[in-house]
Amino acid sequence: MKDVKNRFLDYVKINTKSDETTRKTPSTDGQLELGKILAEELKSIGVKDVTISEFGYVYGVVPSNVDKKVPKIGFIAHMDTSPDMSGENVKPQIVENYDGGDIVLNKELDLVLSPKTFEGMARYKGHTLITTDGTTLLGADDKAGIAEIVTAVEYIIEHPEIKHGDIKIGFTPDEEIGEGADHFDVKRFDADFAYTVDGGTEGELEYENFNAGSAKITIHGRNVHPGSAKDKMVNSMLIANEYISMLPENERPETTEKYEGFYHLIDMKGEVEETTLAYIIRDFFDDGYDARMKNMQTIADKLNAKYGEGTVQVELKEQYRNMKSKVEPVMHIVDVAKKAIADTGVTPTIVPIRGGTDGAKLSFMGLPTPNLFTGGENFHGKFEYVSVDTMKKTVQVILNIIKAYAEEN
Repeated sequence: MKDVKNRFLDYVKINTKSDETTRKTPSTDGQLELGKILAEELKSIGVKDVTISEFGYVYGVVPSNVDKKVPKIGFIAHMDTSPDMSGENVKPQIVENYDGGDIVLNKELDLVLSPKTFEGMARYKGHTLITTDGTTLLGADDKAGIAEIVTAVEYIIEHPEIKHGDIKIGFTPDEEIGEGADHFDVKRFDADFAYTVDGGTEGELEYENFNAGSAKITIHGRNVHPGSAKDKMVNSMLIANEYISMLPENERPETTEKYEGFYHLIDMKGEVEETTLAYIIRDFFDDGYDARMKNMQTIADKLNAKYGEGTVQVELKEQYRNMKSKVEPVMHIVDVAKKAIADTGVTPTIVPIRGGTDGAKLSFMGLPTPNLFTGGENFHGKFEYVSVDTMKKTVQVILNIIKAYAEEN
């Protein structure tokens, strides 16, 4: 058997950074390259009915080895990495028996991964860590999840004495740009429920996520020579600044935590004639989310009343909803996962996802899908790292879930 660490190190060699501007699925060729590699790997270890769809989704199944009715369980991870930072030419660094102190990522860049900044590092003292070299992200989100699923599946196939029902495997593209479930064939996948293996900190189990939307605000101005601009020029950048100031200062990502929602300005481009703002809007509660989305238009209406109709235009888009309402009717899938985590010697921690996973959309598509931890931390940037010890724990959690459902039915 190939171990989870070496699988992961192989997968991060492939640049699978997604790109929402390409308007295709998968959005980048690297994802299709990894998908083909994974499809061949699944076949080589004995997974059946392995296919890769026209959109780059990889599917496979390990058929049941029992003659009784056992739930069909899915395990899903995404192949792409975040557009926030380069995923090309990733150079992982291995830190054996982490001593709990600073880790120099890049001496030339004077870049240090420090528990003084990232206090969660303390929980991984004594572990083997994989870090970046400070010039790219690592790709634990979510290649760690892929490696954990494949390793668990291979173990099941190599140990036929372990009883199990149908095990469904799915690898998706473009999760990081919110499109991971858009072309997922739930009917073809044919699972009763599933788990995304796309979380972070050891022990975390998630079945709540943000309601998520986006807003594009376009502000129209009027450019006139500044020497003769009095009562004629309308500077769109200044109106954009006014729009920003009308949103609550204490409801931004950098000022919120736990169940607190936010408005997040992710991009702005401007000149006198026209300025655009791009926001993402997040809230765990339906009424709070709806109010935030409405507020984006309300502010525009106020500015249009001041500067003239059509000055500010708002385009709102819903991205995904909180999966909690779809998971609660089948809470056994959370309870079984919680016990599966505890049985590895790890304390399970149920927390809300301050973000989203493919499971959010999939749950609303009829496939309830909570989220398991991978052992990765500081996703989407150069300070990303993953614990090999925790990756092994996740493999065991997957095996425990599979065994639990076979034993109780």
